[in-house]
Amino acid sequence: MTALDSGARVWAGLAVTPSSELMFVVGVLLAGALAGEFIAATTRLPRVVGYTLAGCLAASVGHGVALPLSGAAQTVTDLALGLLLFEIGSRVNLRWLRRNPGLLATSLAEALLSAVAVAAVLRLFDVNWAAAVACAILAMPAPAAVSGRVSLELGAEGQVTQRAQLLTALNTFYAVVALTLMRTWWAADDGGSLPQALAGLAISLLTTLGVAALLAGGTYLAARRLDLRNESAALLLFGLVAFAIVAARAIGVSTLLMPLLAGLLLRNTSERPWVWPRHFGTSGGALVLMLFVIVGSAWSPAVLVAGGFAALALMAARFIAKTLAINAFAPWAKASWRQGLALSITMTPLSGTALVMLSELMRGEPELAAGAVPIILASIAVLELIGPIAVQFALRYAGELPPAPRRVRRNKQEAGE
Repeated sequence: MTALDSGARVWAGLAVTPSSELMFVVGVLLAGALAGEFIAATTRLPRVVGYTLAGCLAASVGHGVALPLSGAAQTVTDLALGLLLFEIGSRVNLRWLRRNPGLLATSLAEALLSAVAVAAVLRLFDVNWAAAVACAILAMPAPAAVSGRVSLELGAEGQVTQRAQLLTALNTFYAVVALTLMRTWWAADDGGSLPQALAGLAISLLTTLGVAALLAGGTYLAARRLDLRNESAALLLFGLVAFAIVAARAIGVSTLLMPLLAGLLLRNTSERPWVWPRHFGTSGGALVLMLFVIVGSAWSPAVLVAGGFAALALMAARFIAKTLAINAFAPWAKASWRQGLALSITMTPLSGTALVMLSELMRGEPELAAGAVPIILASIAVLELIGPIAVQFALRYAGELPPAPRRVRRNKQEAGE
């Protein structure tokens, strides 16, 4: 079995008929909800841990989701990550970078240093250069899903929470652009024309920006007529974002970059803050739940064996590099050493963003992806599980979690009780 095949254990036959698609969605939602509530009732851990455990259990018995993603799994992942990235983008004020240039330096340093460290360490394990660079790019971004969901569930507020959102948005942008550039270079090196490939890249990025601008404009017009805090208006906004993501998938532009750019355009072309129910209400929350189950199931025992020590080396190099960069620039970024350490821990997880990027790489450049698949999937399997716990610890360490009674009350409000 090849490394590429080792990640392809599937929910057998689930994507063949409409009824099986429905069974996939219902099964994922039910398993994740039960596991999340069990974790919340028996431990002090975030529900996200239960969602991921449900996926891990499915993967451990040979029913992990197939890669590259397709059918219901791809639709759920695209929509859930798109909603999260749009929401994060709409909460990130880029004017903050002008007032505090140390934040931009921190962002560039942690993304670049982590990528260089990962590529260098993987070369020590005799991973070829192409696969090492691919892994470095895929491991660059911190996941919007994990940090966003955990901070929401725990009611976290403060500098570390806000900076984590900013760094997540920026390093996701860097990673998607870097992966696109790598694929362009690979295509040109494989016999294509580099000028033609670069022209195609420019057209793709401009198209992505155009779709993002349309989504931002549609949201702005809706907000002029409706109160987006209202549940019905939030449902309309959910529909706009979902339609834009489906359109992006149909025309072949990035379903990660488009919603992120749309949120950034919306927030930074207006002075007003944008407020709506987190994850756009119950529908978005259900999609995020299913996202964690799907990502948690995207591995197999064979992948863990194949990824092995290289995946452990990747995780260690990535964490050390991000920690060094964030803490080195903390004084310039006007953060205390305690905030710097907490922020570096919140950047630990590796989740849905990396999985979607890996899936796109497998679909477009299977030879390039083959060497990266077992290493990235093994890393996701580990960090998807311990990541939420690390984020919870970091937010508590930074002193940004509310007292327990307030947290319970906030959770009830989020649930509509």
